Amino acid sequence: MDAVNDLVTGADGLARCGWGAGTPDYAAYHDGEWGRPLRGDDALYERITLEAFQSGLSWLTILRKRAAFRRAFDDFRITTVAGYGEADVTRLLGDAGIVRNRAKIEAAIANARAALDLPEGLSALLWSFAPPARSIRPGRLADVPAVTPESTALARALKKHGFRFVGPTTAYALMQATGMVDDHLAGCHVVLAPAA
Repeated sequence: MDAVNDLVTGADGLARCGWGAGTPDYAAYHDGEWGRPLRGDDALYERITLEAFQSGLSWLTILRKRAAFRRAFDDFRITTVAGYGEADVTRLLGDAGIVRNRAKIEAAIANARAALDLPEGLSALLWSFAPPARSIRPGRLADVPAVTPESTALARALKKHGFRFVGPTTAYALMQATGMVDDHLAGCHVVLAPAA
C-alpha cells in the first residue's frame, strides 16, 4: 500500500483512502476488491501469490501485470501449478508480462504444493486467523498497522506448512486485501458487509 494523503475526494465526488485515489487502476481495485471478503482456495492462492510477487515492488506494478500473471499461472489453479516442473520455471522466467524472479516463481509453485497438502484447504486455514471485526475503522493511514499478532501467527502457520515469501507484513497485506480485516479509513465511501 502506498501511503499518500489519508482521504482523497476524487473527481467523482467520492472520498477514498488516499492510496486508492492515485490512479484509475488503484481506484478500481480499492472500490471493487480491496477489503472485500474473499474465499475459495484458488482465489486466495492467487492473492497470496501476488502479495509475494509484490514484495519489494509497487502494488501498482502487480495490478498492471495481473492479467499476464493469470495467463502465466493457469488462472492460479492450485492443482495445475502444483504440477509445474523445471520447464515451467524456465517458461515463466522468459515471460516478460510477469515479474521474472526465480525465487518468487519457485515459491509460487512450492506454495501451490503446500496448499494442496492442507487437509482443511487454504481458505479455511487463512480465515482461521481473521481477527474479530472492529466496530471502528482507522481514522488515518498512520493508524493502520503493517503487522499484527494475527498476521504474525498466520505467517508462522504458513511457513510451518511449507509456504515461502509469507512473512508477517505480507500476511497482513493479504488479510487486508481479502477482507479478513477492514482497513478502509473512516470517511471512505466503501462500505463493506461484515465477513461471514
